[in-house]
Amino acid sequence: MPFTTIQSEKLSGAVVRQVEELILRGILRPGERLPSERELAERLGVSRPSLRDAIGTLQDSGLLLTRAGAGVFVADVLGSAFAPALTQLFARHDEAVIDYLSFRRDMEGMAAERAARLGSDTDLKVVQTVFSRMETADSKRTAKDEAQLDAQFHMAIIEASHNVVMLHMMRSMYDLLREGVFYNRQVMFSQRTTRITMLDQHRAINDALQARDGVAAKEAVHTHMDYIEVSLHDQQKAQRNEIVAQQRLDHATTNS
Repeated sequence: MPFTTIQSEKLSGAVVRQVEELILRGILRPGERLPSERELAERLGVSRPSLRDAIGTLQDSGLLLTRAGAGVFVADVLGSAFAPALTQLFARHDEAVIDYLSFRRDMEGMAAERAARLGSDTDLKVVQTVFSRMETADSKRTAKDEAQLDAQFHMAIIEASHNVVMLHMMRSMYDLLREGVFYNRQVMFSQRTTRITMLDQHRAINDALQARDGVAAKEAVHTHMDYIEVSLHDQQKAQRNEIVAQQRLDHATTNS
């Protein structure tokens, strides 16, 4: 008979499982500090020795790390997703930028469609909240804040799609973008016309999601990513033209 003796789970094992699930679902994020041992033990309803045992297990598995005098933190489990050599290779070749945008177009379109269908009302409220903050930031015209909110908006959609593999993969991709490996988002947000257009595109994505129209949400994401690709190409061309123009000016000045 396919039965085995039922054994009660150790409290530390239950703690390990709960923390693992929170990391897997993207609720506990890389670099996030856990509450103090006393507070965390109280929240979980376990003894401090059981909690220490669980934290030790999670440290051994590489999910948590302790910093002397600072506390216990969620490890950057995605830190090795892209080797430094590959990251540098991305940064040196424009082809990688186009492929990156194409990849995001496909993945985020799929995520938006899933979010419209599978996201909870609370998920969509998060998306709406981030978009409302984007509207406020646009009125202040702070490129840095707008770039950060842009990443938060797209990440909120990924989270609302409830696919943990996509969640962690895309978070790693956004980390490269935040580091400026592919292109500088702040430059785009510093241009008024581009900034207004992108806000309208984000509005279209948000409106489709709030209406739970998966097809429209996917199409809105595709429109947005296509625009980013064209804008980036125009930006790079303008930079090259400026270099040539500066050379001409220098030459004309020297020979005048």
